[in-house]
Amino acid sequence: MKQYKIGFSVSNILRTLLLAVLLIMLSGAVQAERIKDLASIAGVRSNQLLGYGLVVGLNGSGDKVNSSPFTEQSLKTMLNNLGIVVPPGTSIKPKNVAAVTVHADLPAFSKPGQKIDITVSSIGDAKSLRGGSLLMTPLKGVNGKIYAMAQGNLVVGGLSAAGADGSKITINNPSVGRIPGGASVERSVPSPFANGNAFTLNLNQSDFTTARRLSESINRTIGPGTSHPVDATSIVVSAPLNISQRVSFVSMIENLEVIPDEAPARIIVNSRTGTVVISSQVRVSPAAVSHGSMTVTISESLDVSQPNAFAGGTTTTTPNSDVTVEESGQRMFVFDPGVTLDEVVRAVNEVGAGPSDLVAILEALKQAGALRAELVII
Repeated sequence: MKQYKIGFSVSNILRTLLLAVLLIMLSGAVQAERIKDLASIAGVRSNQLLGYGLVVGLNGSGDKVNSSPFTEQSLKTMLNNLGIVVPPGTSIKPKNVAAVTVHADLPAFSKPGQKIDITVSSIGDAKSLRGGSLLMTPLKGVNGKIYAMAQGNLVVGGLSAAGADGSKITINNPSVGRIPGGASVERSVPSPFANGNAFTLNLNQSDFTTARRLSESINRTIGPGTSHPVDATSIVVSAPLNISQRVSFVSMIENLEVIPDEAPARIIVNSRTGTVVISSQVRVSPAAVSHGSMTVTISESLDVSQPNAFAGGTTTTTPNSDVTVEESGQRMFVFDPGVTLDEVVRAVNEVGAGPSDLVAILEALKQAGALRAELVII
């Protein structure tokens, strides 16, 4: 029984050691990515659509006549188009109607009859679009042509409620809603995918090394001369003329794996939230940093001077200010040559520097020429 327990524990230890070694090897390896995740085909993209329409059926939360006259005008125009004559001078109070803009993205290769999602946003002073229905609204492209027709019941995630005493509560945004599959495609957008004997791959992030590696991967798999990089973004790939063969060819190309080049050394600082992101390529030259904080406290009080009643004086108040300065003990740390990201973070944590202190240290290192990275403030 004892021998069995010893053998079992040794087996577990060996298994654990092998797993640890495997994890270390995997963590040190560079991850390859598919071409479809690194680049896109030039000209194969979505197109933005925009339209103006009316949302009806609101429970008294629509636009007001005085502040949104275009809503009443649109409602009268719609009624006239439906054959209902509105007498001149008649005022319509559209408290259950709201004027809205409708926008959507038309995906590449969309065909007539397909459904796309739309977003509906109020442009007047409607309190809420909850429970409303969008009437038939044409969606146009930048060229003014109609590419889709939208209509349907809104899904609104926001909620707004008000009391008689003026109290009000709002959850999320009730003036914006969505209609999944709320628009039907009426016109397709021509695509250059089938034109010519080649197509162009555009990298999502420009990089000369990644462009060269991507071209080499295609030439290694398909054959020499199949592709060649044009610049840091574009790679031209020869393709079959037959459209069905081209689809299969692109399917094979986009699933090839490429090891992208490492991103440049960069530090991103969000001055509003105090977020600091440091890339793994950041290096620091030899430098000594001393950082401390100083706290200044000013307290104000009033002293009352009450003279003797027989002296004929008046009561006066004199301000009394107490100023104290506290400075925490400064600590100095030294960066050795070629220090890495881990050592930078460790050194800053040892002195207890917060996000704002870290930003001040990084800016000082950049000004001193000791920071081998691009400092980006957003």
